[in-house]
Amino acid sequence: MTIQQVLIIGTVWVEPNSSAAGSRMQQLIELFLKQNYKVTFASASQKNEKAISLNFLGAEEVSIELNNISFDDFVKKLNPTMVVFDRFMMEEQFGWRVAQNCPNAIRILDTEDLHFLRKTRHQQLKKGAEFTTEALLISDDAKREIASILRCDVSLIISTYEMELLKSVFKIDEHILYYLPFLLDKIDEQQIENWKSFEERKHFVFIGNFFHKPNVDAVLTLKNEIWSKIRTVLSQAEIHIYGAYANQQIHQLHNKKEGFIIKGFAENAKEVVEKAKVVLAPLRFGAGIKGKLTEAMICGAPSITTSIGAEGMHNFLPWNGFIEDDFSAFSTRAIQLFSDEKIWKNVQKNGVQIINQIYDKEKLEQPFINQLNEIQDNLEMHRTQNFLGSLLQHQTLQATKYMSKWIESKNS
Repeated sequence: MTIQQVLIIGTVWVEPNSSAAGSRMQQLIELFLKQNYKVTFASASQKNEKAISLNFLGAEEVSIELNNISFDDFVKKLNPTMVVFDRFMMEEQFGWRVAQNCPNAIRILDTEDLHFLRKTRHQQLKKGAEFTTEALLISDDAKREIASILRCDVSLIISTYEMELLKSVFKIDEHILYYLPFLLDKIDEQQIENWKSFEERKHFVFIGNFFHKPNVDAVLTLKNEIWSKIRTVLSQAEIHIYGAYANQQIHQLHNKKEGFIIKGFAENAKEVVEKAKVVLAPLRFGAGIKGKLTEAMICGAPSITTSIGAEGMHNFLPWNGFIEDDFSAFSTRAIQLFSDEKIWKNVQKNGVQIINQIYDKEKLEQPFINQLNEIQDNLEMHRTQNFLGSLLQHQTLQATKYMSKWIESKNS
């Protein structure tokens, strides 16, 4: 039996404490290692102190270079059976090299979220225009990302909303898409018993990586649209804002007198959320599923978010708090949830149901591995059925290859 050798090409090194994307990548690595696959994680980015050691998990770490023939030698020698591209930009950079040097390796795109969806929503919001699917169809970002999805053997889609969007609006064949949300442990009775009570918990909390524009916008929205209304009723309440890579724009919102406290990077996000009474996430644009909101459920902290925040996350199960797009109503719900123990306890239970029904890794992992095995066993036929993908692979191989070779010779 062939030992599966998985190569993951990362946009950045894995930072599970900084972002949901980092947690997601760690979940995938752990899933492959659990199957006794050999895992090599390669990245061309600079490593910083927030990145975890993958050697500690049991994976190899390798630094690679963009637009450099050294990658060809590396990938030929490694000879992976599967290659995972961490976001479409990595597939654009390295996909043609993988296809050329390891034609029999399954090419898997981990989308993390649909970048073009997030960007288009942001552009529409800035213009004051309503978001429509027509705006997606004319987006250059959509063309790039959809082309990447078509070139891969399978793309991992994290939210039910995005799965439906790709099938209905972009007419992507279902056999090259695979719905794989976060892979989480079930919440058991023991955990629930260990949760802090309503009385023991303090403060509103927001948590999120500030490299991510939706998080910057959400904190500005909290400050400008929501917080003063909450403080009018709850004069002693505080909101604590946590997140990696907070910029000057975020730091200058700090106002102790108003109870708006910028805390910065949390070494242990879980510990922070376990002590919080209510998580607030007024996201006005974005995509994918939100790690801050699954974390709230895991920690027994009810949350209030928008329809974009909750999108594709709960499959019509009742939310562990409230979903409000009107910020006056959002503030009213925040006051209610912070003050009423009965409502708070009722909605807290909803989070347990969402995690245990939708994100249970024990239910999700094996079907995914089975799907990869099936693609592997029938790779030629699988690719034949994806004619558009092979057409794009052919065209991209020519165009990207020569652009990359030109950059390479320019750099040498």
